[in-house]
Amino acid sequence: MTSEIAFAPAAARRLKQILKEEGGPEKALRLSVQGGGCSGFQYEFALEEAPPQEDDLVVTTDGARLYVDSVSVPFLEGSVVDYEDVLIGARFVVRNPQVKSACGCGVSFAL
Repeated sequence: MTSEIAFAPAAARRLKQILKEEGGPEKALRLSVQGGGCSGFQYEFALEEAPPQEDDLVVTTDGARLYVDSVSVPFLEGSVVDYEDVLIGARFVVRNPQVKSACGCGVSFAL
């Protein structure tokens, strides 16, 4: 499966740091799009120990892996998964060009 979803080097570095601290270098970051939130959809991040599902998109940057399920891929086309550490907090973020509006906290979005 091919896609235009990028896993930014800053996100890959942070994931590798997290996995080193947890002692689980074989884990990956899973990103999915779920229905819900105040704008209609929301991103969900989770660490996953299991190997990818057969139909998952797997994006690898500097040895860190991002899994995206096949249902979520169309909602994320053209996106960049990044990591930001700013005054209000540090988190993985999705820079999605398909988003038409988002809630104030940036967790949910509408296409």
